[in-house]
This record gives sequence, C-alpha cells and structure tokens, in this order.
Amino acid sequence: MRLRNVKGAREYIAQNEYIIKNAEEHKGNWQDYFGDGKPIQIEIGMGKGKFLMEMARLHPDIHYIGIEKFSSVLVRALEKMEMEPLDNIHFLRMDAEYISQYFEKGEVEQIYLNFSDPWPKEKHTKRRLTSRQFLSRYNSILQDYGKIIFKTDNRGLFDFSLEEAKEAGWTVDLYTYDLHHSEYLEGNVMTEYEEKFVAQGNSICEMVIHH
Repeated sequence: MRLRNVKGAREYIAQNEYIIKNAEEHKGNWQDYFGDGKPIQIEIGMGKGKFLMEMARLHPDIHYIGIEKFSSVLVRALEKMEMEPLDNIHFLRMDAEYISQYFEKGEVEQIYLNFSDPWPKEKHTKRRLTSRQFLSRYNSILQDYGKIIFKTDNRGLFDFSLEEAKEAGWTVDLYTYDLHHSEYLEGNVMTEYEEKFVAQGNSICEMVIHH
C-alpha cells in the first residue's frame, strides 16, 4: 500500500536537487535545459523509483524523468537517489493528466507505464493511464513512432488497454500475457511490484505500442 502522508514531504521535495523546478517553463526547450542532446524517456507513476534508477544505470546515454503525483511516494525515490546519485535521472511531482503542459510534441522518445492503478469501476475508465484520453495526451508529446511500454499483473486492465490502443489508432508492436515465460523477457527491468508478483507466481502482461 502506498504511503500518502509523510510529514514534511512537500518541503523536502521543493528543496531537492533532483526535482525539476518550474518544469512548465521548459516546455518546447527540454533539449536546451539538458544541453547534451540525449533523448528523454519518462515513467509515469514511478513509485519508489527502482525501475527508473536501474534503467538510468543501464543507459547513461538517456535522460530519464520520473513522474509521481504523491509527494510521500516521491520522497522514497529521492532518498534512494541520495544514496546512489545518477546524473541522468530527474523527477517531476505532477499529475499525468497535465503532461501536455510540460512537453511539446516530439520531446519524449518513450513512455513507461508500470503497474498503474487499475481504477476498476466503469465510471473511472477515463482515469486509467492507458485510456484513450491518456493515450491522446501521450501522443501529443511523443516523437513520431515513439513507444509506450506498459506492464501490469491485472488481466482486466491489460485487456482494456489493448482494446483502447487499437480503438485509438495505435499500432500494437507486441504483447504477451506472460512476460516472464515469453521471448520478450530479455532486457526486462523489474519494478518493486513486479518482483513481488513474480515471486507469488502471478503472470505479468506487457504491451508495446506506437502511434
């Protein structure tokens, strides 16, 4: 269960060097902000940051931006970063609903969605990070042929996501209902949730799409 109330979390985040300040001002100018020509990839709902940090270690030629709306969760990632700093990892505290206010079309190379909240009630479908509403937002910031990589253990959410992608005009490059027993496992980096679910014997679903 995610901790959502940590005393002093907002103040700690506001002062932390790994948090990108005034991020809206960089819209359309992210390459100037970083100043090194490296591509940008983002994870939405990055939790405690394990996945993102491992990706940053493996790929120092890419800038990774972790997006998390809960301050108390983001604090945990920042604490990890202070123990093992990485120059190519950065954080934004924001709600993904407003992501198009932070990036221009073509500024993001790839988006990772890992074990997103399933929002199981039918009336909440628009809140799912793989709904057509969110897919449209992602398309407004991704490069041409930029990809979304989505993993979940929730079969209902996964089936919904596959259908939404197709209905919204996205191309499904690959999908599997059992990633850890598939040909697509090579190079996979696990999140905290994924490690727990795999240990419990749960199947992990994955899809890769582009517009």
